[in-house]
Amino acid sequence: MHRRTLIVTAVAAEADSVAGGLTTPARPGGELPVPGGLVLRRYANADVLVGGVGPAAVAAATGAALTRAALVGEPYGLVVSAGIAGGFPGRAPLGSLVVSDAIVAADLGADTADGFVPVEELGFGRSVHPVPAGLTGPVAAALAAAGLPHTTGTVLTVSTVTGGAARAEQLAARHPGAAAEAMEGFGVAEAAAAHGTPVLELRAVSNAVGPRDRAAWRIGDALDALRHAVTAVESTLSEARPCS
Repeated sequence: MHRRTLIVTAVAAEADSVAGGLTTPARPGGELPVPGGLVLRRYANADVLVGGVGPAAVAAATGAALTRAALVGEPYGLVVSAGIAGGFPGRAPLGSLVVSDAIVAADLGADTADGFVPVEELGFGRSVHPVPAGLTGPVAAALAAAGLPHTTGTVLTVSTVTGGAARAEQLAARHPGAAAEAMEGFGVAEAAAAHGTPVLELRAVSNAVGPRDRAAWRIGDALDALRHAVTAVESTLSEARPCS
């Protein structure tokens, strides 16, 4: 089944890479304003939105775009949170790609004397959005067919980027399936869930999760990897069966 996709990034540089990877032409008009001062870049099979940094900003932006689409009778069939990210050592090396099998709000909960307690165990809310295998599998297969290094795993959403070894070890122990850490996926997933729309996260690794070492970051390489990834998965995003 063919469907249109909303691809949401945090910043313009990521959106530029996504747009650069799309092979289908821009739609007439090219850009469309969205409430909140946002702009959709419109293409034949996908729209690209710069939603802002962090889960709150991007949830509001994604919700606005989804609401606009529903009101004009053009609802999206899929939402993708895309951009660069930190990769967990041993799981996702620099320059590689991560396809989410779950999107997790890693710091949504409470610190206690016995350790971190996720929001579910506090008796309210949720911190996990599983991604159906019918999305993860075909996207990973498309990356493999294009010869792009990738892994499938949990993508953690944090409000404070990890900058030390101790926190990196804590996150890895708490989330054994974690492959990458970013700041927006869970916000995008919450907005998508409110509209009943499937969601996926696709990340290109620019740095290692752990001690903050800007000299070791490879942002340009990650943005290039993101562009190549979008080209590889563009048709898959329109055709994958998210409920399988």
